[in-house]
Amino acid sequence: MSVLDPTSQDSPAVFDALVSSAGCSAKFRDPERTADGQPRAHVDWIRLETLWFCTGTLCNLACRNCYIESSPRNDRLAYITVAEVATYLDEIERERLGTATIAFTGGEPFMNPQMVAILEEVLRRGFRAFVLTNAMRPMMKCRPGLLDLLERYGESLSLRVSADHFLPEVHEAERGPRSWKPMLQGLAWLTGCGFEVAVAGRRAFGASETETRAGFQALFAAQGIPLDAHDPSRLVLFPEMDPQRDVPEISESCWSKLGRQPSEMMCATSRMVIKRKGDAEPVVVPCTLLPYQPEMELGRTLVSSFRRVSLNHPHCAQFCVLGGASCSG
Repeated sequence: MSVLDPTSQDSPAVFDALVSSAGCSAKFRDPERTADGQPRAHVDWIRLETLWFCTGTLCNLACRNCYIESSPRNDRLAYITVAEVATYLDEIERERLGTATIAFTGGEPFMNPQMVAILEEVLRRGFRAFVLTNAMRPMMKCRPGLLDLLERYGESLSLRVSADHFLPEVHEAERGPRSWKPMLQGLAWLTGCGFEVAVAGRRAFGASETETRAGFQALFAAQGIPLDAHDPSRLVLFPEMDPQRDVPEISESCWSKLGRQPSEMMCATSRMVIKRKGDAEPVVVPCTLLPYQPEMELGRTLVSSFRRVSLNHPHCAQFCVLGGASCSG
C-alpha cells in the first residue's frame, strides 16, 4: 500500500536524506518553491472520481492526533445540509463529470442531524455513498435509517470504521477512554447486518504491517467479525499524522526519487466541500486533509476547483507522498 512510511522505525534512507536536507525555518511557505529553492511538487487535475463532504467538525471523541482537531466542542466547520449537498450533485450531473462516489468525513458524520437524509439524496441519484465513522453512539442512533437505506440500496452504501489498533489500550490511548467497546459493538452490528464495511487502522506503534494485520485478524476472529485483515480493501492502514513531526518538503525531483507519480495523489481525482462556521456558502478544497487553510480554497463550484494543486503543506508530504496513503483507500 505504501511506498514510504515516515512513521516506521525502519524508514528508508531516502526519507532520512530528504529530512536532513530540507531545512526547517521557511518550509511550506512559497507555493512555487521549497525552502531551499527547488521547484515545488504540484499535482495536475485529471478527473473527479470522488467528491468528499466534511459533514462538520463536531465529534463525540477528541482523538490525540486528529488532523482536523475534531471534538465535542470544535464547530469551526458547520454541519453540511441536504440542500448544500444537492447543489454539488446537481453540478456533477449538469456538467456530466462522471463522478461515481460521494464520500463523507467529519468530525463524526452521524452527529450531523441530516446525515441519513443526505445519504438518501446521494443514493437515490445513483451515486455510491461512502462514510467514515467511529461506529459509536451517534451512528447507532441512526440504525433504523441505515437499515432502510441498506434494504433499498444495498452495496451502494459502504462504511469505514476507525479502529486505530487491535489492542484496546492502544486504541484508547489515541481515541480516549471507553471508546473501544462501543466501536467493536458498532462494527459487529454493521457486519452482522450485511453492510459493506472496511476498517481503518494505523501504521504506527512500532509494529510492522504484517504484525498489524495479523493482530487485527486475531481480533476479528475473536469477535466474530467477518473481515479479512490481510485484504487491503478491508483493512486500510494509514500513516500516523503527527503535527509536531518535522517533515520534508516535496520538490519536483522527489517523484522519481520516491517512485511516485503525481496522478497517485488524492488531489488528482478528488475534491472536498467544507462549510466554515458563519459562512453563507460552502467552498471547495483539494482534499480531506486541508480544511482550515484559506490559501487552499479553490472556489465555490466544482468546475472552478479543477486546477493544479501545489503540495505546500506538511500533510501533503507526511500522509500522501511519503505515507503513500489516500482517504479513498
